[in-house]
Amino acid sequence: MSTAPTAPTVAELEEQERRLVFRRFTNDDAWALGSLLVELAREREAPVAIDIHRAGQQLFHAALPGSAPDNDAWIARKRRVVERYGSASYLVGSRFRAKGTTFEESSRLDPDAYAAHGGSFPVTVVGVGVVGAVTVSGLPQVEDHRLVVEALERFLGE
Repeated sequence: MSTAPTAPTVAELEEQERRLVFRRFTNDDAWALGSLLVELAREREAPVAIDIHRAGQQLFHAALPGSAPDNDAWIARKRRVVERYGSASYLVGSRFRAKGTTFEESSRLDPDAYAAHGGSFPVTVVGVGVVGAVTVSGLPQVEDHRLVVEALERFLGE
């Protein structure tokens, strides 16, 4: 029996994006959210790197034990997908899969620069739109995505 989490549907992913929206997003919010992610990852002994960007500026970064420089490369690739599409990296990849193709086959984007794998989620501000991304790398993509969503739910009081 597999213990791997089941993948969320496109509709579930879209619902997460509608729900997990900020009233504002300051540097202090990035620090608090990043610190919460570190706490959750440490509880699970997750070997992850965590990154929060807003408007092209890195506001938070942490590399926990077991993470590697490759995780930072994955973070950059997943974050670029959020910045380009305005949606979670996992949702973008899921939309391509739902059409019977893959992001790599059909996006026409360089796979060395873009990765539509789970773990990067848009930082969306009410009345403004997507202003940044919170990203985790180091676990299987569904688990990276779920860790970010859990932190956002807690941070936003969901």
